Amino acid sequence: MMAGAGNLVLNFAKLRRGDVETVGGKNASLGEMIQALEPKGILVPPGFATTADAFRAYLTANDLDARIGTALEALAAGKATLQKTGQTIRDLILGGEWPEDTANAILAEYRALSTAAGETDVPVAVRSSATAEDLPDASFAGQQETFLNVIGEAAVLDACRKCYASLFTDRAISYRQIQGFSHTQVALSVGVQQMVRADTGGSGVMFSIDTESGFPDAVLINAAWGLGENVVQGAVDPDEYEVFKPFLDDETKMPILEKALGAKEIKMIHDRDGTPRNVPTSKAERAQFVLSDAEILSLARQAKIIEDHYGCPMDMEWARDGKTGTLYIVQARPETVQSRADVGALKSYAVNNPGKTLVNGLSVGNAAVAGRVSIIETAADIDRFVDGSVLVTSTTDPDWVPIMKRAAAIVTDHGGRTSHAAIVSRELGLPAVVGCGNATHLLHDGQDVTVSCAGGEEGLITEGISDITVQEETLGALPDVDTKVMLNLANPSAALRWWRLPVDGVGLARMEFVVNNAVKVHPMALLNFDKIRDDDTRDKIAALTTGYDHKPDYFVDHLARGLSRIAAFCYPKPVIVRMSDFKTNEYADLLGGRDFEPHEENPMIGFRGASRYYSDHYRDGFALECQAIARLRGQMGFDNVIMMIPFCRTPDEADKVLAVMKDNGLERGKDGLQVYVMCEIPANVVRAAEFAERFDGFSIGSNDLTQLTLGIDRDSDALADLFREDDPAVLWMIETVIREAHKAGRKVGFCGQAPSNDPSYAQKLVGYGIDSISVTPDSFVSVLRNVAKAEDR
Repeated sequence: MMAGAGNLVLNFAKLRRGDVETVGGKNASLGEMIQALEPKGILVPPGFATTADAFRAYLTANDLDARIGTALEALAAGKATLQKTGQTIRDLILGGEWPEDTANAILAEYRALSTAAGETDVPVAVRSSATAEDLPDASFAGQQETFLNVIGEAAVLDACRKCYASLFTDRAISYRQIQGFSHTQVALSVGVQQMVRADTGGSGVMFSIDTESGFPDAVLINAAWGLGENVVQGAVDPDEYEVFKPFLDDETKMPILEKALGAKEIKMIHDRDGTPRNVPTSKAERAQFVLSDAEILSLARQAKIIEDHYGCPMDMEWARDGKTGTLYIVQARPETVQSRADVGALKSYAVNNPGKTLVNGLSVGNAAVAGRVSIIETAADIDRFVDGSVLVTSTTDPDWVPIMKRAAAIVTDHGGRTSHAAIVSRELGLPAVVGCGNATHLLHDGQDVTVSCAGGEEGLITEGISDITVQEETLGALPDVDTKVMLNLANPSAALRWWRLPVDGVGLARMEFVVNNAVKVHPMALLNFDKIRDDDTRDKIAALTTGYDHKPDYFVDHLARGLSRIAAFCYPKPVIVRMSDFKTNEYADLLGGRDFEPHEENPMIGFRGASRYYSDHYRDGFALECQAIARLRGQMGFDNVIMMIPFCRTPDEADKVLAVMKDNGLERGKDGLQVYVMCEIPANVVRAAEFAERFDGFSIGSNDLTQLTLGIDRDSDALADLFREDDPAVLWMIETVIREAHKAGRKVGFCGQAPSNDPSYAQKLVGYGIDSISVTPDSFVSVLRNVAKAEDR
């Protein structure tokens, strides 16, 4: 039953989401979840809400309407400042007395809440909920006040009065003016909710959509120790987890795409008098994830249930009770940025010739901008901000919104992707880099910098004003083609941003990029830690593998999760993962690598690819790669992953590699596993029929195939003019392997940039009958159009 007119206080259990005009979006949503979702396992702490009628009755009883109206008229006429107007109205409200019937109604509900909890005076959170808050086209979140751990009847009434006054904070008045909301049309409800003992547990924020890319199949969770205000305000660098939603209904799967450990240097607890305060976290707390894998999945499932019920992406706050370990949802509201983005258009940015990296952090958005630094330490210095500059500060709160709107970009020392700075930056469409740690110390006023969020999860602030190019495509206008056009991807952190492209899958996912950037350690160094001779290297590896009793598990975990983001963005379309194809000198550059790699004069055609996988020197390292693929396809659920073996010189090598894979639980044909081979050696073409007996498909690596067909070092500047992928000999190789593979019923793909640079090359490949062409994301549209032209001829 929906709330009726004339009620002053309503229990959450009597509210539904249609009651926004009565109790605001926040409280209406809590009531909706209690009534509709508790049977589905969503736990919401009990409580009650004062109504808009109660707010208006308070103003009337204290004769405040006319005086507030006069103050606002003076502001509109320019006769009073925003600060003076806000302070005048807040003082009027704080000086008022509670109407007896309203006070009695609040206290009756508070007593009932205390009795149900078995306490004399139950601690509660007292939160403002404006009646125009959390609408799909506007977000009032953070505009009004919240008071935590309020204990006792007098304290509850006082906190409710302060919430009323916060409807007229300077930032709230300013926001309503900008959004075109009439001050008199917005009322305030107060939610009084039993506290979750998160001060001894943990809390955070969660979204049922990827906040940066708008990828709809992910749940993003931020977590910190103690009460959740630090996460919301961006005062702490939280843990971050991401989960793939489509697999959550299968409890045998563990689809956690990412686990990033945050610094979590402080936590908010209750002081002896009950008031919240921040204290430093222990070293153990900083080194430990707030949530277990089971808790991550539990929260993600709750996010999916809530999203399914509301029918839109949701922004939620959660808390874990430190006594019981129970997880609660304490707020839920519609996500208001990515859910309204134009999914039919794609804008991408590229920074050309960037300068030296000065600072890095978490990227918000995918844009890039160049400008001059303006460092503002506190809100008191806001007047010093230079319009159009890059705002650099420690953290932000709603008082900063006026200058954030005038900034070109935002950089903060603290905060995660769900912090105030991140949320407002998304709403404003500004690039932001948050959680940098020391940007306010390393950058200086007036410094020319480029702020880039174009490279994935890591945002960069580089020296100087770089040239930035912007490419925008309307995806609905792209042609349909028969030849499959796929992506080459290496960076997992950037993978989700391409979900809008109508790709046919991933034709080449480079495992070595994930190893280099996410794992960083040579697998043999993890298997033989005691054999590492350099003490500094041992210390670095020990630090990276903190929390792992068995160091090789670190390799498997990080490799599987890194690849999972690439496998997720286009699931269930195929994702072809090339097993590691480092050269020996590149392997040696991994931590611990120099103790396990030989020196070679020509590593380009040396101990690389398939020859490593069955060798005594690397077989155990390849086993870890196989374990990561097995986890990715099995435990995590990404059965769209196809394995690909690089630089396989002979069919006999293929047999040896397939045998090692089988020993490690990866048998071609079992559980739908397909295995491809890179066609990059002339022998792969000459003996194509034999390779076709052992593999499910071929992927032409045009660089190596050109190099080895023409006998040219592809890195030689002196021979650059001779290195041509359209040389007749190279084209003969490509046409021949396609013909021979098709005779055996095998597919052939092409990985290379030639089809994007040369429409005639795409025409040749289509003419030869190529099954797929795989290119970098920035070339996808041009290749698709070139393929369409070729197919039309």
